[in-house]
Amino acid sequence: MSRIYFGTDGIRGTVGEAPITPDFVLRLAHAVGRVLKRTEDRPTVLIGKDTRISGYMLESALESGFNSAGVDVVLLGPLPTPGVAYLTRAQRASLGVVISASHNPFPDNGIKFFSAQGTKLPDQWELDVEAALKEPPQWADSASLGRARRLDDAAGRYIEFCKSTFAHELTLKGMKIAVDSAHGAAYHIAPKVFHELGAEVFCIGCSPDGLNINHNVGATHPEALVSAVRANHADFGIALDGDADRLQMVDAAGRLYNGDELLYLMVMDRLAQGQRVPGVVGTLMTNMAVEVALKRKDVEFVRAKVGDRYVLEELEKHGWMLGGEGSGHLLCLDKHTTGDGLVSALQVLNACVRSGRTMPELLEGVSLFPQTLINVRLQPGQDWKKNAQLPAETQKLEQELAGKGRVLIRASGTEPVLRVMVEASDAQAAREGAERLAEVVRAG
Repeated sequence: MSRIYFGTDGIRGTVGEAPITPDFVLRLAHAVGRVLKRTEDRPTVLIGKDTRISGYMLESALESGFNSAGVDVVLLGPLPTPGVAYLTRAQRASLGVVISASHNPFPDNGIKFFSAQGTKLPDQWELDVEAALKEPPQWADSASLGRARRLDDAAGRYIEFCKSTFAHELTLKGMKIAVDSAHGAAYHIAPKVFHELGAEVFCIGCSPDGLNINHNVGATHPEALVSAVRANHADFGIALDGDADRLQMVDAAGRLYNGDELLYLMVMDRLAQGQRVPGVVGTLMTNMAVEVALKRKDVEFVRAKVGDRYVLEELEKHGWMLGGEGSGHLLCLDKHTTGDGLVSALQVLNACVRSGRTMPELLEGVSLFPQTLINVRLQPGQDWKKNAQLPAETQKLEQELAGKGRVLIRASGTEPVLRVMVEASDAQAAREGAERLAEVVRAG
C-alpha cells in the first residue's frame, strides 16, 4: 500500500487546498486518535506550531478532531519542532503534533507527528492512519470526549533543555552572537538560549507577523545573517529555519558553513575528546569531500535517502550517534531524539570554546567539492520520469566526470520541484553540468 497524504516529512501543502483544509485536518486528527486508542485507553497528544497565520485555524481543527475521538490535547503554542519532540517525551504524552511547513513560505503549512519517545514515526504508522481515514468516523459520546488545556511555560522548559546540552564547565561570555530565527517558531526561544549561556545576542528574523516566516531570512536565506554578522562584528551567526530543526552558521569573517561542514566539525570534536565515533550517516546529497575526509579518520560513512527520518533510521540500524544533511538537519542522538538546530549550534560552539580554535581551523582536512543544485519547478501533470532524453544525458555527464564527481536527480517530497545536483572537483564543470540537465528537464 502506498501513502496518499504523507510525504517525506508529514503532510504538507498550500493552505486552503487539499489536503491542508480545516475539514481534512479535523478528519486526520480523528483518524490518528482512533489509531492511538487501539493501544491506549485515554491518549494525550501535544500540539505545537510555528508562526504562520494559518496555524490558529489548523490548531483548532486538530483539537476538535482529537477531542471527538476521545483524545486529550495539550496546546503548547509557538514552539520549534524539536521542542515538541522533547516535551512529548518529557510529559510522557502519547504523541506529539507539529503544525508547520518548515522552510516553506507562509502560504504553505503542514502537520507532522512524533512518537511518545520523541522520534519520527515509521511508514507503517502512517499507512495505518491513511487506512483509518478511509473508514467512517466513530464520534465519542459526550462523557468520553477529550479535553484540552495549555501547558504553562512550554517555551521555558525547552530553553532549559537546550542549555543542558551545552557543557556545564563552559560559557559563552565574551562572545557576540547574531541569531536569525526566520521569523519562525524559535523567535522567542533562540535569543534566550544564547543569552542565558552568557553571550551578547542581537537578532534578525525574530519579529513574526504571521506572514513573514522564512521571507528573505533564516537558514534558507543565510545572506541576511552573513550581512548582519559583518555589520555588527559578531563572533558567530546562527540561522534557523521556520520550525528551527535545521541550522546554518557564519563565522566572524562572514563565511557560511552548511550542514555537511558542521557535521564533520562535530565528529572531529568528539574524536578530539577521545570519544569513539564508529560511523556517521549522511544522505545522497552529502558532499563527497566529507565522506573522503571521514574515511581518512577511520570513521565509516553511510548514505541514506534524503530526509532526516531516513538518516535516523540508518543511525538506529547501526547504533551510531551522529548524522545529518547539508541543508542543516543534524542529528546528535546522545543529546536529542531528533534534529534540532539550537542543540546542533550549541555542539559547534562547544567545540570552538573548548578548543579555542576557529571554525576554519577545526575544519582543516576537509575542503568541499563544488556542488550546483538547481530546483526545476515541474508543471502541473509533468512526469519527469517519462523524459526519455534525461537518462541518456545523465549517463553522458557521469562518463564525462569519470569518477571525479556525482550526479543526483530526485523529486522533492515537499514541493513540486525536481532537484538536479551535480558535484565535481571543478566548480565550472558542476555548474555547467547541472544547467545542462535542468534544461533537459524543462524541455521535457
